[in-house]
Amino acid sequence: MTKVRTGIVVMLCALAVAGTKLRQARAADATSAQPYSGSVLSRSTLSGDWVGSRSDLASKGVTFDANVTQITQGVVDGGKDSSWEYGGRGDLTINLDTQKLGLWPGGFVTGELEGNWENAVNGSTGGINPANSNHVFPVPGGGNVAVPNLSIAQFVSHYAGMVVGKLQTVTTGDMNEFAHGKGDTRFLNLAFNINPTLLVTPYSTLGAGAIVLPTADPKEALLTAMVLSATGKASTSGFDHLNGAIFSVAGRVRTNFCDRTGHQVLGGLYSNKAYTSLDQRISVTLGRPGHGLAGSQSLATQRDTWAVYYNFDQFLYETDKEAGNGVGLFGRFGASAGNPNPSQYFFSIGFGGKGMIPGRADDRFGIGYYYDSIENPTLTVAPLGTKSFLRDEWGFEAFYNIALTRWLLLTPDVQVIGPAQKRAGALAGSGSYIDPAAVLGLRLQVVL
Repeated sequence: MTKVRTGIVVMLCALAVAGTKLRQARAADATSAQPYSGSVLSRSTLSGDWVGSRSDLASKGVTFDANVTQITQGVVDGGKDSSWEYGGRGDLTINLDTQKLGLWPGGFVTGELEGNWENAVNGSTGGINPANSNHVFPVPGGGNVAVPNLSIAQFVSHYAGMVVGKLQTVTTGDMNEFAHGKGDTRFLNLAFNINPTLLVTPYSTLGAGAIVLPTADPKEALLTAMVLSATGKASTSGFDHLNGAIFSVAGRVRTNFCDRTGHQVLGGLYSNKAYTSLDQRISVTLGRPGHGLAGSQSLATQRDTWAVYYNFDQFLYETDKEAGNGVGLFGRFGASAGNPNPSQYFFSIGFGGKGMIPGRADDRFGIGYYYDSIENPTLTVAPLGTKSFLRDEWGFEAFYNIALTRWLLLTPDVQVIGPAQKRAGALAGSGSYIDPAAVLGLRLQVVL
């Protein structure tokens, strides 16, 4: 079950189309606030300004964002086993602004290349939410290289646009100031970065959609509607196997309660794809002595699944609004049909912050707890009875992201997971539940 769940990482499609424009805005902010030029200890990237050409390209609408993240983690108590694992992921994103390039106004082209290597601790915890979400991209398992995003967004005015292509929106969908991303700068556990109730949607898939910016600023408010292929993969083009669609709508708005920055996100999705059902019933007959059971039956399917979700972040104390420095509260809530996605109800809550220690403006921290209410899958084998496989899962995580420089980030991380899985028994689903797992980890990211 872990391999199945970690192999399907949600694409929070409701905010996909907004992501391209928002990434362009953030890239421009980063270029001005953290210039490529400067000494090796002060600049924002290891490779610097490329003798001035990187800043020149950015002014003409071409930006390159690249990083390499390495993680070592181990289960030090409980879980399925106590192995330590090492792995990593590299990511390169290229953004083009067609207007700055002198081509046509309102166009934004995004391409992304990423790959992972070696191993992760995800199979050792007994949890269905990966303890190392960074390693499930672009495809779990290590030794994978793929292009998860190749898309174009075209804005017809300051208030409306559209997007089409192969889309990846983990870095822009379900956005949250304190708990969000691919496990490379904030929390490592997938449950704090993505709402598990949405895990019927592929991480990378073909899609098209529309966006409305009520204030002409994507940082202030976004309204989106998307239609996506339900069968996309980061490692394929997506045209070879089209089966079912996912429809989604969402909105994100910036708030200013008590003169402090916050955000509210609300969305939902519906899919008409025929998925393999979590609950299966198989009729068998006893074979001859020494030949076990005999019988065959097609797997049951489940159509018309849905999910709704909400998240918020709210600063309680701010030291620098423009830089996002301060401390605040975050939360996620979600509900799904419970089949084919076993995460029927979910919530997470916690605190996060950035730049809270004097002289440490780029340090970041987070502390959170999640609870994943599972619709327990069952296998009924007539006449042998019914076996169940999972229970509700919970987890705790705390991290501190130390900015050794702006481009070199070291993060100690600790997790305690009450895993959903059972140990293997004589028959599937008959084993005892796995003990809570204590996981220690260390992450090192280099921004190139």
